Amino acid sequence: MNLKPLLMAAALMGVNAVAETEDPFLWLEDIQGDRALTWVEQQNAVSTKRLMAEPAYQASYDSTLAILDSDDLIQRPIPVGDDVYNYRQNDAHPRGILRRTSAKSYRANEPEWETVLDLDALSKREGRPWVFKGMNCLAPANQRCLLTLSPGGSDASQIREFDLQEKTFVKGGLHLPEAKSNVLWIDADSWLIGTDWGEGSLTVSTLPRQLKVLKRGQSLDQAQLLFEVGREDVIAYARGAEVKGKSYFVLTRAVDFFNGEQVLWDGEQLFPLALPQDIQIQAAFGDELLLKVPSDWSVAGQTIPGGALVSVDIEQLIAGKPVPTTLFSPSERVSLDWVQATNGELYYATLDNVTSRLYRASRTADGWDSENIQLPGLGVAANPFTCSCSSETLAHDHDGLYYQYEDFLTPDALYHTRDGRAPAAVKQMQPLFDAQSLSLQQLHATSADGTKIPYFLVGPHKTPSDGKAPVLLIAYGGFAVNYTPFYSAVTGKSWLENGGVLAVANIRGGGEFGPAWHQAAVQENHMKNFEDLIAVGEDLVDRKITSPQHLGIRGGSQGGLLVGGSLMLRPDLFGAAISQVPLLDMQRYTKLLNGASWISEYGDPDKPEQWAYIKTWSPYHLISKDNNYGEPFIWTTTRDDRVHPGHARKMVAKLQSYGHPVLYFENTEGGHGAGSTNEQRARASALEYAYLWSRLK
Repeated sequence: MNLKPLLMAAALMGVNAVAETEDPFLWLEDIQGDRALTWVEQQNAVSTKRLMAEPAYQASYDSTLAILDSDDLIQRPIPVGDDVYNYRQNDAHPRGILRRTSAKSYRANEPEWETVLDLDALSKREGRPWVFKGMNCLAPANQRCLLTLSPGGSDASQIREFDLQEKTFVKGGLHLPEAKSNVLWIDADSWLIGTDWGEGSLTVSTLPRQLKVLKRGQSLDQAQLLFEVGREDVIAYARGAEVKGKSYFVLTRAVDFFNGEQVLWDGEQLFPLALPQDIQIQAAFGDELLLKVPSDWSVAGQTIPGGALVSVDIEQLIAGKPVPTTLFSPSERVSLDWVQATNGELYYATLDNVTSRLYRASRTADGWDSENIQLPGLGVAANPFTCSCSSETLAHDHDGLYYQYEDFLTPDALYHTRDGRAPAAVKQMQPLFDAQSLSLQQLHATSADGTKIPYFLVGPHKTPSDGKAPVLLIAYGGFAVNYTPFYSAVTGKSWLENGGVLAVANIRGGGEFGPAWHQAAVQENHMKNFEDLIAVGEDLVDRKITSPQHLGIRGGSQGGLLVGGSLMLRPDLFGAAISQVPLLDMQRYTKLLNGASWISEYGDPDKPEQWAYIKTWSPYHLISKDNNYGEPFIWTTTRDDRVHPGHARKMVAKLQSYGHPVLYFENTEGGHGAGSTNEQRARASALEYAYLWSRLK
């Protein structure tokens, strides 16, 4: 795509509320421009030559690729009716295969896998680097599915109708061109679709603003408009639910990333829902919808506290008179993590000081009863289905719950439970790194305003006290995302086994302690995001665990912004910094790809009063000729169509123009991630650890 006309138009817009300083590196926003790609090739050549020559590179690459290709990894289940599907990539299938087995054989740990679709063969046949992104099947027959296939890992994907029995794409079936689409089955011969319908059909966030009904046999231009939002809104999207044996669709006009107006469609009529705009519909169960309440809600003579989980009868909602029943109420350090409905049971997980509690919920005449499901330790029960479908649904066509238990030092285990039974371990991953000499602590740092910021420390049994330990500090801290304990064999082999220490910070902006923890670091308060990470870094130094020359930070996306800003604000505190697929130019972020959808998190730089605080932490605008930033490592992918690669490119170019050393790498594939194949992911990871050891040892 040639962005030059768009960039020229943007450069000529001299009537913005905030006048932009002349940016000499604007040409690097031309994603596929010859000049920009030549610059990328030159940067890649320098950085890869340098980092691949480091002693740590080859060992890290070899061990990472072996881990990613290993059959010891838990093969994540995608339950569809009576079968379990799985997408598997390894050395024999770099692009991956979609395969299936029976639920019985999967749970017995004796799966006989049958290949359903070979992505390597498809990629070779069509000359495109296809990446499997999910499947959405029509229940209860589950013969026809919509497969989401991305070229090179981008968010923009094709959606194609596929016959699971025939193991082939349906001739004349639904086939949507590449776009950031969402599609739901209405019935066997019709779909509810949000996609790029042509001129004027996308919001300023480059996302669908129209939902249309398409019937089998119709061309896309014959689809009938059902629901439309404004161009300044973020997106129009739909979720499907089965309530009282009837199919409903929740249509949402997202006015920003966290707020929206919701409408119920029963296939014939549209019913506006009398709900606050920040209410999040979590699941459908029985006659009710389960709602997460981000802020206090006064309704039906009661006040529901922010962070609670409640149920409401769907007929009451349609009538505009909801009477919520509370299922979970938060406390200071206990928050809702996730909710999962199956055909017959409802489950939810909470975080208690960033460790999980798992519950099975039962509806009674007077309310809800919650039964605690015992977990093996103080880790996390992760919901394995959060990213398995191309369209978000409010119920799943399978019985029982699969969940994955994980912590920093214990290999993952996959459990299954149904019909009130005790959970059974379905899969148990073997140890993939030596954790015998390691231990885990949860410590606290004090941020600039006195707030206690928790962080996990993974390292030797005896905490280092000479200030010489190489420490990798990671965090995210945005969009109410919970950053919870995880088992990473790659980090274990490439970092912990070799004497490195890992610190994982739960800074404000995340959701670990409920909505207030997130809201404490948005927009005009976003500086607290950086202050919290800096406080953890200072605490690690004050405890003499490490010192600045041995302390590195790493983060991706919002975490990449966090790393970039923290390095600019406190270059004296960090000896290494890795910024992955980052936002960095916060004056132009709203003009690039999905950027406008994040205004509710960061603020609007086109409003002078908001740019006044954004510019105090916008990494691109904090670069100084006089500071010593060490040698940061910044990487992104050409195919990232969520966070524009121009952020990373321009940051590197500006640092270099001031004479600062910086390493840059850009993968041609990967979307908003490290790569599309295990080899690509292993290379990106090995480059990082080679960099870290070269800087921090």
